[in-house]
Amino acid sequence: VVYINVRAAFLPRHLPALPMGLRRESCGPLCSSWMHLGLVLGIYSSEKDEGAAQLTSAGDAFDRLVSGKLRQLLSICGPPLKKGKTHIFHGLHQDFPSVVVVGLGKKNAGVNEQENWNEGKENIRAAVAVGCRQIQDLEIPCVEVDPCGDAQAAAEGAVLGLHEYNELKQKKKPVVTPQLHGSAESEAWQKGVIYAEGQNLARYLMEAPANYITPIKFAEHIEQKLRSFSNVKVHIRPESWIATQQMGAFLSVAKGSAEPPIFLEIHYLGGANTNDSPLVFVGKGVTFDSGGISLKPSSGMDAMRADMGGAATVCSAIVTAAALNLPLNIIGLAPLCENMPSGKANKPGDVVRARNGKTIQVDNTDAEGRLLLADALCYAHNFNARAIVNAATLTGAMDVALGSAATGVFTNSSWLWTHLYEASVLTGDRVWRMPLFEHYTKQVTECPLADLSNIGKYSRAGGACTAAAFLKEFVTASHWAHLDIAGVMSNKDEVPYLRKGMAGRPTRTLVEFVARLSQDSHNTK
Repeated sequence: VVYINVRAAFLPRHLPALPMGLRRESCGPLCSSWMHLGLVLGIYSSEKDEGAAQLTSAGDAFDRLVSGKLRQLLSICGPPLKKGKTHIFHGLHQDFPSVVVVGLGKKNAGVNEQENWNEGKENIRAAVAVGCRQIQDLEIPCVEVDPCGDAQAAAEGAVLGLHEYNELKQKKKPVVTPQLHGSAESEAWQKGVIYAEGQNLARYLMEAPANYITPIKFAEHIEQKLRSFSNVKVHIRPESWIATQQMGAFLSVAKGSAEPPIFLEIHYLGGANTNDSPLVFVGKGVTFDSGGISLKPSSGMDAMRADMGGAATVCSAIVTAAALNLPLNIIGLAPLCENMPSGKANKPGDVVRARNGKTIQVDNTDAEGRLLLADALCYAHNFNARAIVNAATLTGAMDVALGSAATGVFTNSSWLWTHLYEASVLTGDRVWRMPLFEHYTKQVTECPLADLSNIGKYSRAGGACTAAAFLKEFVTASHWAHLDIAGVMSNKDEVPYLRKGMAGRPTRTLVEFVARLSQDSHNTK
C-alpha cells in the first residue's frame, strides 16, 4: 500500500464539481460533509507486461475531472498495480478527500475452466473489498464504489468485505456505508447488495455465541426477517409437534439438552401459482454441538456454535429470495436443537426410530446431524417437491477431502447438479460433485442391531461419502442434493473478501441456484 499526500502544486487551481452522472446521493447525515466520503476506483493490469495499466470508465471520468492528476500520480508510484493491491491518494478532489485505486487484474478475465469460477467477478469482489476496508481504516463513514464493469460483483465485494461480527464488543470498528459511484448499473448494484446481505445474515447467525442463538432464538430471528413479506408464512413447531410427527431420530439428539428443540418451517410462495411444486430446502440446525457422550476435544469446540450453518444458509437464502421477489415457491425446513452430554443423552449403541420407521443404531453420538436430517428429509417428501436440497456442516471428512475450496455435493440428479454448478461459477462460491456409490451404502446398512448405523463400519474411511449414503436411505425423490458445507464453514484467509470467522457459505450459490431455477421453464430434464 502506498500513501501519497498530494501537494497543492499537483492539484488543479479550481476543482470542478462532479457532473450529475457521478454526483453522489446522500448516504446519510454523516456524508453531508466532504470530509466523510471516500472513493474506490478500479484499474486493470496491462495485457502485456510492459504496457500501461488501464483505468475503468469511472476512473477515466474521475481522472478528467482532476485534469489528469490521477494518472500522473499512478505513473510515479512505481510498477503498475497488481491484482488486489492498492494505492491511496489524499486531496485529489474536494468531494473525495481519500481515493483508493484497486488492482482488478486483467480486463478480459472471464470464466476460468481450471478454477471453475468467473475470475473477473472474483477479482472485482476481492479488489473492492480491500479498497473499502482501507476507507474504513481511515474512519471515513461512507464510500462510493466504482462498478468496475460488474456492479453486482462490486456490491458483493463491498458489503461482504466490510461485514464483521462485533455485536458484543464495546469498542467497534467504524461503520462504513458503501454505495454505487455514478448512476449507471444501479439495479445490478442493488442485486449485489441483497445477495451479500443474505450471506451476511448467515454469517451473523453462525458467528453469534450459542447462548445468544439458541433453537428458539434462531427461529425468531428468521421470523423477524421475513415478517414484512406478505407471501411468506413461518411456522415455529414446538417439541410436542415434533413428537406427533414421530421424528424419533431428531428427538433422540435433542433430549440431551435443556434447550427445547424447534422445527422451523418456512413457506415462501413467490410463484405465479401457489400450488406449483416447490423447491424444498432442508438445513441442519445444531446450534451447539458438544459431540454428546462421544465428546469432542475441548480445543476448538467453541466453533461448534456454527454447526447450524446448514440451517443458517438455507434460511438466509430464502430471506434473500423473498427480498428479490423470485418467482417460485420455496419451503424451508430446519430442525433446531443442541447436542449435549446430559444424563438423558443418546448413548453409543442406542437404537432410535426415524419418521419413516427405519431404525438407527447410534454408534457415535457425534454423528448427530444425519439423525436430524433423516427425519427432516422424510417430512420434506410431504410437499411434492420439484427438488429437495439439504445443507449441513455434516462431516470433518469433508473438510479433509476438499478443505475450504468448495462445497461437496452428493446428488442423484444430473439436472440438479448442473444448476448448482453453473450457479457456483457465477458466485465464486464453488461446488464439487462427490460420489453416491452403492459401495458406501453397504457400509451403513450392514448393521448388527438396526436397519442402519449412523457411521460407516470402516470408521473414518470415506466419512463424508458414508454420511451421504446414510441420508440417501431417507430420500425417494428423484431430484435430491446433499451439500456438505463443513469445509467452508469458516474463513481464515482463503476468501479475500471475507474477514476471518464464520463464512456463511454457500448462501449466494443457493440464491443464484434459486434464481436460475425460477427462470427454468422445465421442471426436470
